[in-house]
Amino acid sequence: MTQIDVLPGKPLPFGATPNRLGVNFSVFSRNGTSVTLDIFDSEDDSTPSFSYTLDPEINRTGDIWHVCLTGLKPGALYLYRVDGPFDPKKGHRFNKNQYLIDPYTKALTATSIFENLPKHYKTPVDKLDIEMDHLRSAKGFPKCVVIDDEDFDWQGDSPLNYRLQDCIIYETHVKGFTASPSSEVMYPGTYRGLIEKIPYLKQLGITSVELLPIQEFDEYENANTNPRTGERLKNHWGYSTIAFFAPKATYASQQNPGYAVREFKEMVREFHKNGIEVILDIVFNHTAEGNEHGLTLNFRGFDNSIYYILDDKQKQYYKNFSGCGNTVNCNHPVVRSFIVDCLRYWVTEMHVDGFRFDLASILGRDKNGDLINEPPVLLRISEDPVLSKTKIIAEAWDAGGAYQVGNFPGRWAEWNDRFRDDIRRFWKGDDNLEAAVATRFAGSADLYQDDGRRPYHSINFITSHDGFTLNDLVSYNGKHNDENGENNRDGSDNNSSYNYGFEGPTQNSVIEEIRNRQIKNMMLSLILSQGTPMLLSGDEIRRSQKGNNNAYCQDNELSWFNWAIKEDNKEIFDFTCKTIQAKKLHAIFRRKTFFNGRSHNVSAIPDISWFGRDGKEIQWDKADHFVAYRLSGNRTETQEVSDDWDFFVMCNASIKDISVVLPSPNKGKKWYRYVDTSVAAPGDFLPENGLESLPNQRVYVLPARSTAILAGK
Repeated sequence: MTQIDVLPGKPLPFGATPNRLGVNFSVFSRNGTSVTLDIFDSEDDSTPSFSYTLDPEINRTGDIWHVCLTGLKPGALYLYRVDGPFDPKKGHRFNKNQYLIDPYTKALTATSIFENLPKHYKTPVDKLDIEMDHLRSAKGFPKCVVIDDEDFDWQGDSPLNYRLQDCIIYETHVKGFTASPSSEVMYPGTYRGLIEKIPYLKQLGITSVELLPIQEFDEYENANTNPRTGERLKNHWGYSTIAFFAPKATYASQQNPGYAVREFKEMVREFHKNGIEVILDIVFNHTAEGNEHGLTLNFRGFDNSIYYILDDKQKQYYKNFSGCGNTVNCNHPVVRSFIVDCLRYWVTEMHVDGFRFDLASILGRDKNGDLINEPPVLLRISEDPVLSKTKIIAEAWDAGGAYQVGNFPGRWAEWNDRFRDDIRRFWKGDDNLEAAVATRFAGSADLYQDDGRRPYHSINFITSHDGFTLNDLVSYNGKHNDENGENNRDGSDNNSSYNYGFEGPTQNSVIEEIRNRQIKNMMLSLILSQGTPMLLSGDEIRRSQKGNNNAYCQDNELSWFNWAIKEDNKEIFDFTCKTIQAKKLHAIFRRKTFFNGRSHNVSAIPDISWFGRDGKEIQWDKADHFVAYRLSGNRTETQEVSDDWDFFVMCNASIKDISVVLPSPNKGKKWYRYVDTSVAAPGDFLPENGLESLPNQRVYVLPARSTAILAGK
């Protein structure tokens, strides 16, 4: 044990900060009466090797408790204990005998909290919170790790910060992307394994990866079992954060305390070297501590009444707008600062390029849970000078009924579920979707134009981690979540899916041809619509979850990326690559501003025009599952790009072949076939230098359930 001396320390920065003397520790607790810092020699230790109870006269500034321990170095392990009133009816749950994780810790040891609980454990144990008479063992409780962020060579790296309008986002899971043996990587299921797959992502052409939560969580908190295999299920997705500053230790290829920080940085650095951004899915709306019966891990033990939204009259209970037991009090000034400090850390020290905020409407609620007109934390994030170039993307709803798509302030982008639903239903063949889907194709001006935002603030998606994969969307009429241990009650029943004649995989070539075509139709709709497309990992090779639309608990081959099917579905992969390339090559598909239906040049055609199958201006009430639009490639003031090709996009979602009368392209141009999803590969998507001139410039035969794109040049 190193000789440790105690100095008063400084209140800022929060967390454990190495300095020339040792390590400065700082933590917030307003209502706590005593704070004890415990130092451990090993992650398996049950008792500390050194403890110091902070003197409020020396080690407290305002509501911040601080101390500097000389002789400590990076890699040191520590926990806290906080004394104070245990009075749940007043919102206080202090317990001097409960070890606590530093909310600002930058790393945790890989020990699981939940794995050691009894296997029959079904509901969170409330008895643990009232054992006040003895110090619990720290064995099986993760320890905080002191990290020196200066000890890493970034080799000149910084966040890429691409313009959002130029991004193609790829949502994936760090472990799930390479955990399968079919990945054939040296370090499966890790940050390093993800590095090994960078060539694949570059081949695909995406610009940005959006990673499901990597902030430390415990995958063993799920106590359900698979009814088919009897195996205990897990929290695979990770939407249950324990430590917001700490990358998940078990995603690292080595389990040395703190090593995950280095490996995560290496991953970001290598992605940036290869021109790919890193966006993190972050979960500020709730924590892993759960409701009044949950485990005390950190926030609850430091100051429960400040960190959480409690019931107004019965403060022992938690308001649950997250659907996960508790709701973080995001707009409390202390919590607001914590959130901004966390985001700044991931940008300045970990070099990430952006964040997707899970159930972000909760960040718009006050201490009573009511929605605020101008939420301080949302405005603070949007206006923060450190984050000004950082992407901020909201999941603009929560489990408490707040649906705010189109209403987030400032420069916030949003997951556009209206796009998802309208596109799904249109291609499924539902009636009267033509006007709605046209609005989505054009960038969802109904949602984003009136407050000064742009088309790229719409994050367009058809599938995400939550729901069917694209393959399953065209292969199943209903969800098949039987292996989740909830009797198929979990997951949405509103999927707008269709199996085209058989539930699940089939050898029927006719059905398979329709499914392939519909996948191509939706890929085109997703990627070439105005707005920022987000592609679900594996959709490009028809990854299936066997009809499971809520695979949050399936840390196995059901959820993992199946690399073995890449060659079997090369046609879809190639088509996706070509569609992404078209988005990049033609700025007309990624406009900075909304269409206005006019042309800067009075002699040219408007920037966008909508047509019926008769070649005349579309009559929306008579469109009959058909939408077509012409984009003018002539340069305009608003596009700020050089002249491009004209494009005529035709979408036939009906079950009948139709003849489409073609409009005229700009003067001096004629129509060439560029894409037709009814044509067998490789003729479905022609190379830029190999387009086919149409022998008939007036009529195009468009088969059922197909998209055709003509280029005017």
